[in-house]
Amino acid sequence: GAHVGAVMDYMGSKVVRGNMIPMDAVVKVFCTHTEPNYSLPWQRKRQVASTSSGFIIPGRRILTNAHSVEHHTLVKLKKLGSDVKYVAKVLAIGIECDLALLTVDDDEFFAGVTPVHFGQLPSLQDDITVVGYPIGGVAISVTQGVVSRIEVTSYSHGSSELLGMQIDAAINSGNSGGPAFNPANGQCVGVAFQSLKHEDAENIGYVIPTPVIAHFISDYDRNGSYTGFPTLGFEWQKLENPNMRKFLHMSPAQKGVRVRRLEPVSAAPQSLARDDVLLSFDGVEIANDGTVEFRNDQRMSFHYLVSEKFTGETARITFLRGGNVCDAELPLMAVPRLVPVHIEGVPPTYLIVAGLVFTTICVPYLKSEYGKDYDYDAPVKLLDRMMHDQVREEGQNVVVVGHVLAADINVGYEDIVNTMVKGFNGAVVNNLAQLAQLVDSSAEEYLRFELDHDVLVVLRARDAHAATKDILLTHCIPSAKSEDLLR
Repeated sequence: GAHVGAVMDYMGSKVVRGNMIPMDAVVKVFCTHTEPNYSLPWQRKRQVASTSSGFIIPGRRILTNAHSVEHHTLVKLKKLGSDVKYVAKVLAIGIECDLALLTVDDDEFFAGVTPVHFGQLPSLQDDITVVGYPIGGVAISVTQGVVSRIEVTSYSHGSSELLGMQIDAAINSGNSGGPAFNPANGQCVGVAFQSLKHEDAENIGYVIPTPVIAHFISDYDRNGSYTGFPTLGFEWQKLENPNMRKFLHMSPAQKGVRVRRLEPVSAAPQSLARDDVLLSFDGVEIANDGTVEFRNDQRMSFHYLVSEKFTGETARITFLRGGNVCDAELPLMAVPRLVPVHIEGVPPTYLIVAGLVFTTICVPYLKSEYGKDYDYDAPVKLLDRMMHDQVREEGQNVVVVGHVLAADINVGYEDIVNTMVKGFNGAVVNNLAQLAQLVDSSAEEYLRFELDHDVLVVLRARDAHAATKDILLTHCIPSAKSEDLLR
């Protein structure tokens, strides 16, 4: 037997473990975020620090979530079992798919690490292991679950409808950006990105699956930057009503969706018109409810076919017009939204005239003004522009008087908040750059700002420009215009 003095190795430090999962490639991401203050667009909010997870992939790159490094001023990475934090550089951020690509200049960071390789989209009930650094401790954490469902979902952080995978392993805050592995072969099948914080739902985590990750990485490789996921360029309606199908001259065997509204700045109006019936997309037949067959036994929204394409590519479509089947090539592009879901990399745009703060509406602005329930609390007029309005010409945006910095010159106007600007001195205002230019070049005695609900703001030009300087001084604002309007 063992002799009396021997101590058992309870720590198990000598045990050789057979583990397929490349844990050493999973890193902890430390980020300092400095978000713009959309309500006071000439300054930034107080900086906040966050931690999340990421992992090393081939080509000296690191993958993590977009929200882990959004509005970053400093990003540091720490490897498993190391005590050094390496400064990282952000290569690309894809808000819509909630992915970001980083790199590290120091060679030492990549030494002795086997990068993570990607595997195929798993099937339902396949095992999944999520590795990362969630809250509740500092050591690496491993949770296990199975694939619960795969469907097209709108990612919380952005807007596009992309393929998403739901698992029943808990993904806690800090875990996001970490890899989800197939434990059988150690390949990565997705990136953890959010847990459903719902009263009724328990232990639901979402994973960004490999097709979306591959799209993000090859988009960066092709273009040297993130260009995004293309959109159709039109909105559609289900054709589940038999009378509607008869009215559109569809035979009983034909299935498809009705083209409801075309985006004026997309390529769609060149080949499609209202009341056309889209029958197939890239050779895949579309059902009356807008779904296509997926993996033999499941159905999925045909948007997933669109999201697999790259901006600038074309799709082959067949459609029905007046009872005749037609073919066309539809160029796909990322259609801009009138109220953008996010603004990446550039400070918000603004213009100050005699204390009136003009800015443009974007979702972060509404969040900043009305809190996280902005879609209930913001003015109906602004929400309507956000949800349903389209960009009619290049560079168009929704200009508002955000608030008024009270001063002698603007007495009586100081209660105006978040009111849309319709015109200036009789000219229609389509974007802020145009308004700034109109104000600068105006030779009239009065500046007349025509606002929504027929509200009029009139200022004497000479006094207004003189007052602007004093107001800027009082409020410590460096300039009456944002950087992009000075160019």
